[in-house]
Amino acid sequence: MHIIPDLVRLENKYPGVLVVIGVHSPKFPHEKNTASIRKAMLRYGVTHPVINDANLVLWKRFEVNFWPTFVLIDPDGRFYGKVNGEGLYKALDLHIGKLVKAYKAKGRLKETPLRFALEKEKIKGPLFFPGKVLADNLTDRLFIADSTNNRIVITDLQGNGIAVAGSGKEGKKDGSFAEATFAEPQGMAWDGKLLYVADRKNHLIRSLDLKAKTVKTIAGVGYQERKIKSGPALLTGLNSPWDLLYMQNRLFIAMAGHHQIWIMDMVSRRIGPFAGDGDENLMDGPPSRAKFAQPSGLGTDGRELFIADSETSAIRAVPLSGRGMVRTIVGAGLFEFGDTNGQGKQVRLQHALAAIHHQGKLYVADTYNSKIKLIDPVQGTCTTFLGDAEGTFDEPSGLSIAAGKMYVADTNAHRIRVIDLESKDITTVELKGVNPPTTQAARSK
Repeated sequence: MHIIPDLVRLENKYPGVLVVIGVHSPKFPHEKNTASIRKAMLRYGVTHPVINDANLVLWKRFEVNFWPTFVLIDPDGRFYGKVNGEGLYKALDLHIGKLVKAYKAKGRLKETPLRFALEKEKIKGPLFFPGKVLADNLTDRLFIADSTNNRIVITDLQGNGIAVAGSGKEGKKDGSFAEATFAEPQGMAWDGKLLYVADRKNHLIRSLDLKAKTVKTIAGVGYQERKIKSGPALLTGLNSPWDLLYMQNRLFIAMAGHHQIWIMDMVSRRIGPFAGDGDENLMDGPPSRAKFAQPSGLGTDGRELFIADSETSAIRAVPLSGRGMVRTIVGAGLFEFGDTNGQGKQVRLQHALAAIHHQGKLYVADTYNSKIKLIDPVQGTCTTFLGDAEGTFDEPSGLSIAAGKMYVADTNAHRIRVIDLESKDITTVELKGVNPPTTQAARSK
């Protein structure tokens, strides 16, 4: 996701000359499915062809051992070189430019653009890959991060439209709900007056005033910051904020790109790391030395912060006081995943993206297994709550509970599901008075 903007810049700079071919070499079994890759291409706006390297044939042939890796092929079809990591636009641009100059001089550079038919999807409702959902019983509101539509949809708990923040166009403009723009918003937090939004692709935190119907940036500088820094919120760069949790003038942030949990003091307006040293791994210990891997979901019981640590397929816990130890409730490491219930290190999830606490238990969106798991945070036991039946969910990514019901952002099915926690009956929220943006209509033709 982080390198897509650089690839778009390169494609735009060298039209008809540069052809980008994505090679998807999967880590998780779910990622081997072509249908799953197709959904991901649509979700993240990928417009170049992508190969499903399900059996890692190209991964091995090019001796790749790192995501992401770039391989440059010259116009004669020969291997020119490879490099891995993020933030490599300048290096790639330099070498592509050299090849273009050399082959133009030889009269051997083909500049006729190749045309590829883009993947599209027929969409029945107004949502397009909703990433997170937040339900509030006190105000009878349902907040939906309509992620690929680049907007926030606000309804009551029955799905009756109240407001939409964001024009649907990708951008980072503040202002009125109608004029404001987002870029793949994800997690949200509500303090009773303001809604906070993790504007993932913009690397920003935004606040929504529901009374004034305005959007305001409160943290981040608008681009990905690869160095880890603390400081004033509006002067400190962020790295893929994925989920938020508000408690007593503190905003906790799942900073997926930095593999850390961050905290923002809402009084001093300062922001910085709360837990995790920035290395991508699974390691318990004091918060400053613990390791996480793309944390993407937050929940709490008032004493601990619960974390869906997606790349380790683990559920972690951090004391809210910041004192004590980070602990792993279930999961075992970066390459330990699957669909196995049990206890502690025996449990295998597959890229879990949400973990919320309710009545002493954790409900987990086991995303790539398309299930909701039920975990005891004390005993470390895990069972399947719902999702064994095929078609119940399709990569659920966000969970929220209000008034005895669980709201599920069923991302790949473009819908919000509702589960009665007592009967386990499942329905789908029928959104009324909410229309798709014009950008979605173009995608679904």
